[in-house]
Amino acid sequence: MNSPNLPPLLADPLPIGRPFNRPRWWIHLLLLGSYPLALGLIGSGGDQKRAPALGSGPRAILLVSLLELLIFAIIFGLAWLSSRAHRDQLLLRWPGLLTVPLGIGYSVAIRVFLGIVVAVVAGVLLLSHLMTPDSLKDFFSHNRPDVEALVDVGALRHNPLYFWLSLTLVSFVVGGLREELWRSAFLAGMTALWPARFGSIRGRLLAVTLAAVIFGLGHLIQGPLAVCLTGLLGFCLGAIMVFHRSIWPAVIAHGMFDATSLALLPWVAEQLKSFPGR
Repeated sequence: MNSPNLPPLLADPLPIGRPFNRPRWWIHLLLLGSYPLALGLIGSGGDQKRAPALGSGPRAILLVSLLELLIFAIIFGLAWLSSRAHRDQLLLRWPGLLTVPLGIGYSVAIRVFLGIVVAVVAGVLLLSHLMTPDSLKDFFSHNRPDVEALVDVGALRHNPLYFWLSLTLVSFVVGGLREELWRSAFLAGMTALWPARFGSIRGRLLAVTLAAVIFGLGHLIQGPLAVCLTGLLGFCLGAIMVFHRSIWPAVIAHGMFDATSLALLPWVAEQLKSFPGR
């Protein structure tokens, strides 16, 4: 039996909610499914020397964040008005007092997992003689996530307000809350439309995988390696959501992951300058 303060693991079946209307749920799913893909396609085009998507100062990061939240609120609101998804279908219940420390622990575990994946891939490339150490460094240097397309690393280093807005508003609200609301609503649509395929735990994990692919493609602005890594991150966050039947451990984990990543960016950028080809 779960502790009353511990987010439940695989508790009850997902609720049925209001009377089912297939066309309305299709609208819900199409609106939400197209949202990150449209952002990814828009971000991937244009001048490669473009300014960071989040701007280069506190005013810019506030305006961009509010605009992104407004656009998402409109899309999410239209999807909800179409399906009228119940809060349990959207996994919105707060599961208990241990949600915050659990989310922090998950953020650490995800970072370790992604580090292991990168190390294993690098090891396979080296052991199979597909790459030398120098060519591998060059590969990661040229294909690393293009963080400069997202955030101004210099402003992170020198502007405290920009730094803290990035670690709070951007990481936990624009990133954590917005993207996990998108994920839960996407999963709700998949489960409502195809309950036989996506209603079980295995089926929900399959839906999480599909959502992770879309989530990864929504980060085309940061380059192909970022698409792969954010896809893996999305799968991990979706699995947390499925197993605890709540978005909140995933929101905390996502926010902590983004915040620590942004906090480390100035140092990482300095280290990458020493890579060949930089």
